[in-house]
Amino acid sequence: MSLRVRLLLMIGSALALLWGAVAFWLHGDIQRQMQRMLDDRLVTAAYMVSDLVTQNPALWSASADTRAALQPVLTLTGPLVCQVSSARGEILVRTPGASGALLDGAAPGFAFKTIDGLTWRTYTINTQGLAITTADRIGDRATLLNSAVLAAVAPFGAALLGGLLVLWWAVGKALQPLERLRCELASRAIDELTPVADGGRPRELRPFVDTVNDMLARIRATVQRERRFTSDAAHELRTPLTAIKVHLQVLRLSEGDDAVRALAHADEGVARLQAALSQLLTLSQVEAHGGSEGTNRTAVADMVALAVRDCAPAGDPRLQVFNRCEEAAVAVPEALAVTALRNLLDNARRHTPVDGHIHLHVDGLCGEVRLAVADTGPGLDDEGLAMATERFWRRGTGTGSGLGLAITQAVCERFGGSLTLARADEGGLVATITLPLATINHDTEA
Repeated sequence: MSLRVRLLLMIGSALALLWGAVAFWLHGDIQRQMQRMLDDRLVTAAYMVSDLVTQNPALWSASADTRAALQPVLTLTGPLVCQVSSARGEILVRTPGASGALLDGAAPGFAFKTIDGLTWRTYTINTQGLAITTADRIGDRATLLNSAVLAAVAPFGAALLGGLLVLWWAVGKALQPLERLRCELASRAIDELTPVADGGRPRELRPFVDTVNDMLARIRATVQRERRFTSDAAHELRTPLTAIKVHLQVLRLSEGDDAVRALAHADEGVARLQAALSQLLTLSQVEAHGGSEGTNRTAVADMVALAVRDCAPAGDPRLQVFNRCEEAAVAVPEALAVTALRNLLDNARRHTPVDGHIHLHVDGLCGEVRLAVADTGPGLDDEGLAMATERFWRRGTGTGSGLGLAITQAVCERFGGSLTLARADEGGLVATITLPLATINHDTEA
């Protein structure tokens, strides 16, 4: 069902109920007023005849011929009938249409009588020893009443019908901005994701336009991420694939030590390709929806232990850990938290000399956990500090993927943390990440 028809039915039903109630009340009120008016007419006619009796008492004692001459005087307009009779029951004057069975023996006041299938309304008064009775047919009353009700109620029906037609037109007119918006969206190209202009639109449509623009912004961000991932993958994977192809060609043409070296180089290229692809997928995952499924709570002790084990399975004498938050937990999924810290440790191990050292300090401060990785490598200059978190940025001819710090920064920002890089006082680099503490769920612990 269209919105236009739904609005017409709802508003039309409300109007029909309201106007129907008014028409019902008006019908009843007209009936009461008409009955009172017609009864008043009977009373007025009876007293008019009574005045004639009072003003000319001699006429009513005259002969029958004389009273017959008064017949035109008692002829009433409309469907009324009248009869004047003496106290002995003698009919003195009767209007055409009046019968003795109808008017004889009527008690004073109003009454109903049914004669030959017709119901009459009568009114009788006694004055000067005479009984004066007036009457009219209930059928005539009903006809008059129906005419009055039709004249009063018919305009309500016509007005209601006209109101519904006007309402149909008005609803269609009011919904034109929505139809224009639909046409505007339908005419857009499939790759047009610019915001919908909300200027000049009705206030009721602005929340809808804002929602559409928000959806378009999310779609645009998703498309940009996909395009960037495709571009990054093409850029980063082209070199390892070319190198692997060259080494395989050398392997095909070589024997002995040359073949072994070519195979080793090809294996190294595959490992580099695998690492780059893994880093790209991780970065795309973080930017898309913030991480893996499951709980967003990771114990700091587990995070540190897993990151150290991943970057140095056999241990590294240069690495020392100073953890002052053994019991704390961060509000980050475990896989991403470990990846962020592991990238910092990998960078430090790659650039720290054999006789150097790497310190990992873990501290808690103001609802956050701070993990600082300090090394004694060559460090970075101002330009390097500014560019280090850019995708695929490497110092010189470094062998890394250039995505480690970019992934760490994306993880931190996604969960309300931060990444800072600074030169150490004794040389080297200090990379610090801050992550929010996870709230303690007392119900779960209980």
